[in-house]
Formats: sequence, structure tokens, C-alpha cells
Amino acid sequence: MSPDEELIVIFGALHLIALALGAILFIMFLRAETADGINPPEDEEGGGGGGNDRISPSPQTSPSGGVPLLDAEPSDTRLRSHGDRLPSRRERRTVRHPAQPRRTPSRS
Repeated sequence: MSPDEELIVIFGALHLIALALGAILFIMFLRAETADGINPPEDEEGGGGGGNDRISPSPQTSPSGGVPLLDAEPSDTRLRSHGDRLPSRRERRTVRHPAQPRRTPSRS
């Protein structure tokens, strides 16, 4: 048998094994029952989920950020549109570059 034929036989056998395992898993899925042995609810029974029990039914009375602090002061500048600009910032200082770059001593 040539190496090409051996390769085809090996790949064919691997495909058959994978197909058999897939069929076994599919049969196991079809035969599986529900976890508790209880049938799933019908559409008319309203089995639409349990919701979240941590959400309180009453509306919140305070803002989500809490009560403003006593020492809180409003900003001097209010930006309401794209045309509003912040006051000009100070000009940045220039960076001084060294006159000559540092040289590392060479090893001899």
C-alpha cells in the first residue's frame, strides 16, 4: 500500500470514529430526561423566568450619586455646547536639551 493510500485510510477511519461518537451523543441527548423529572412548563402557564429578587419595587427617592456634600461648589465654567471653550491654559515650559549627548565609557 502506498503512503497516499495509507493516509486516506487513516483519515477515513478517523471520520468514521467521529461520526460514531457524534451519533452516540445525539442518541444520549434524545433519551435524556429533565433534571428533576418535571416536565417543562407550557406556554400558557407563563413560565417566563424568575426575575431578580434583589431589585426593590419602590422607586428611589435620592439621586444615584447620593446627596451633594456640604463643601461642594459649582464650577466657574459651564460647558453647555460645543462652542463653549475652557479658559486658555498656561503656556507650557520649553524643555532644555543637553548640549552634548551622554556617552558611556567603552569597555576595553
